[in-house]
Amino acid sequence: MGSYAIPFLAAVALWWSATGVILLLDSQDRRTYVASMAGASTVLALALWLVATTSRAATAQSAYVAFACGLVVWGWMLLAFYTGFVTGPNKNACTPDSGAVSRFMQAVAASLHHEIAAVLGAAALLALTYGQPNKVALWTYVIVWLMHSSAKLNLFFGVPNLGAEMFPDHLAFLTSFMACRPMNAFFPVSVTVGTVVSTLLFLAALRSGASAFDVAAFAMLGSLMALAVLEHWFMVVSIDGNALWRSFRRNRADGPPEAAATVERGLGPPSPPIAPSDASLRSLESEWTTGEDAA
Repeated sequence: MGSYAIPFLAAVALWWSATGVILLLDSQDRRTYVASMAGASTVLALALWLVATTSRAATAQSAYVAFACGLVVWGWMLLAFYTGFVTGPNKNACTPDSGAVSRFMQAVAASLHHEIAAVLGAAALLALTYGQPNKVALWTYVIVWLMHSSAKLNLFFGVPNLGAEMFPDHLAFLTSFMACRPMNAFFPVSVTVGTVVSTLLFLAALRSGASAFDVAAFAMLGSLMALAVLEHWFMVVSIDGNALWRSFRRNRADGPPEAAATVERGLGPPSPPIAPSDASLRSLESEWTTGEDAA
């Protein structure tokens, strides 16, 4: 039983802590972002070296290392996006009265460079593990990449819980591309596919004659897919899933909702001048008269 419990616990711990570190770093003052990305890039280089090294070994230990490295590579992609270094050419909120197609194109432009970087990351891992028995890092990356893309599509189509408060201030405009709806047609498809894939991965780990490498690899990958499906459910159920990581975020005076409101006010028409009330005019007249008498 321990041979299955350890991979599951490892996947949960790495998933939770990796997400928390990214949220912690992107909630800091923006002056820290250069140092954060420099440190993350150093860790990324080490992870890629470990991927190449462990790809030739089909042991349980190499599976754990490769799994962690796959999360590191994806974590670098997310940190680069949330700190604003790799986003897209569109830095503005959705234009008013945009149709579905226009809103989608604007949303794609807001993260286009990130999407390209994600493809390059998958290509790099494929090149490092091509023809080798240990491709756990590649499959780890692919799972979180595809499920992250699925989550973004669900936010675009509409879900009840948008999680807007978790966005850093400089990306608050992204909430304008999301829709708050009870459900969308894509959500059942995404969670069903994710559940089926997770089940198949667990069955591969449980099959008779599975090696220690297969048990560790498939159990972690199945757990990761199950966690990604759980994150999808957080978007529609009445549970605050973001509470799992809220302690990682630094408290800020002005959060994403306020920043989003600022963006909307900036895009809207200028407010008409407010006419002074009669009481204000009488007060000003009294002060003026008092000033003249004193003179």
